[in-house]
Amino acid sequence: MKRREAGLALAALALGATGLACAQAFPDKPIKLVVPYPPGASTDALARIVGQKMAASMGQPVVVDNKGGASGNIGTEFVAKSAPDGYTFGLGTDATHAANVHLLANPPFQPLRDFTPLALAALNPIILVVHPSIPAHNVTELIAYVKANPTKGGYGTSGTGSPHHLAGELLRTRSGAAFTHIPYRGGGPALNDVLGGQIPMLFASLITVLPHVQAGKLRAIGVTGATRYEGLPNVPTLGETLAGFDVPSWLAFFGPANLPAPVARRLSDELLKALRDPEVKAKLTESGLVVVAGGPAELAALQKRDYEFKGKLIREAGVKAE
Repeated sequence: MKRREAGLALAALALGATGLACAQAFPDKPIKLVVPYPPGASTDALARIVGQKMAASMGQPVVVDNKGGASGNIGTEFVAKSAPDGYTFGLGTDATHAANVHLLANPPFQPLRDFTPLALAALNPIILVVHPSIPAHNVTELIAYVKANPTKGGYGTSGTGSPHHLAGELLRTRSGAAFTHIPYRGGGPALNDVLGGQIPMLFASLITVLPHVQAGKLRAIGVTGATRYEGLPNVPTLGETLAGFDVPSWLAFFGPANLPAPVARRLSDELLKALRDPEVKAKLTESGLVVVAGGPAELAALQKRDYEFKGKLIREAGVKAE
């Protein structure tokens, strides 16, 4: 028995030494950062800004690889099935790592099981805007308008199951008004139609509509998060009228499951260092993101809460995949 215990102890020591050697050598080749959306989106900008800073610190290129499609599921599945060696990790969102799986009969990955949380990057505020022709300046007036004009409650979003869609569904169920989802294939076409007056309102990421709100081409009704956006301090949250209304939207970094602890820690530390860099933070803030730079435990807790919340919202609202 003593010989067996000694053997196990030696094996554990050897394993620990191997892990330490791996961490000390990491990275010794380029690292791939997978973005599960096409180039040009806020996710792509975040990945490139942070990746460039990480590369300078780690002494190896961080290559951004856009693998868009299936509402972000293709690139996310790629990360889940990558070798857990630290040389592939990905950018994730509340859609890819909390909501999407609830819309699929046979999901190709499980968000809470198949990933290693690395860093919570930023919150991506969602805002409800209306065309200036709509006679509503706050959510109370908008709800009254839609109740009086139920055929004019259409709201555009970037697609079915998106956080923008879920915010609209929560508004419909909480208000009792006939808010009707109009899905688009991306935020750009939806934005064009609300600017042109083809649809009356839009739920969108703040980064998408901020210039048009500032120019007076769209009227901001409210943000969907728990707090006001500091760049638009006069725009209330929807929760100030509908108590408890909070649909978080976030961006974060994940590796595949079973990353060696020293490698995961190195990636996490480098990500947080990059996110907290004043230059990086200024660029991301200017783009409309709210930088959080939260560690793995904070990310894991947020992901679990949002996974449960959005799953419940999807089931209760009867949201189905397109």
